[in-house]
Amino acid sequence: MSARTALVVGGTSGIGAATALRLATDGATVIAAGLNSTTAPDELQQAVELRELDLRDPRALEDLITSQGRLDVLVNAAGIIRRGDEHRPEVFREVLEINLTGALRAAEAAYGLLAESRGCIVNVASMLSYFGGPLVPAYSASKGGIVQLTKSLAVAWAAQGIRVNAVAPGWIATDLTAALQADPAAADRILSRTPMARWGTASEVAGAIAFLTGPDAAFITGAVLPVDGGYQSA
Repeated sequence: MSARTALVVGGTSGIGAATALRLATDGATVIAAGLNSTTAPDELQQAVELRELDLRDPRALEDLITSQGRLDVLVNAAGIIRRGDEHRPEVFREVLEINLTGALRAAEAAYGLLAESRGCIVNVASMLSYFGGPLVPAYSASKGGIVQLTKSLAVAWAAQGIRVNAVAPGWIATDLTAALQADPAAADRILSRTPMARWGTASEVAGAIAFLTGPDAAFITGAVLPVDGGYQSA
């Protein structure tokens, strides 16, 4: 049996890069697409095919996906956050365009290939899918939308054998949270609210994504798996 082919959109940094590396380690042929692909970690450059991709260019995304001869796994991990600036309508629109509409565009472009392979999609949601972020209304709205997009596509495409799930990371140590990690007061508020009392890692989220793409999740679709150290339970 040939190796699975996976595309990780937003796969050049953070959770996406960790996911691309995990899927490659598990034996998949992986394309990691995103910004700044030439500065991706050496380990990632050696393990996957890197493609430069700007989600603000819908044609580039669609061309990348439709040029593939086979696709078994699509991971939508691209995302931006603009803390303190997202109440501005133009910024709000940009965040939703990349975080939510970009995921829909990728899924729709990949539909035919995934139906042929009876493949799967994993979207990256967030703990902010479930409660508001006063400084990040666009990010919160986009991630709430990711949950409902996941459930909607899971129902719509089940007959084609396409499974659609999501992960909802909590406070993960990536570049997106670097400023919070460096702020002792902010970090203390976060860790005191997290039952496991630590930051999560991108590789831990990648492990959950790998599970959802694998055979042990064959009867799971429309699910959103928290990877948050118990944050939503506290």
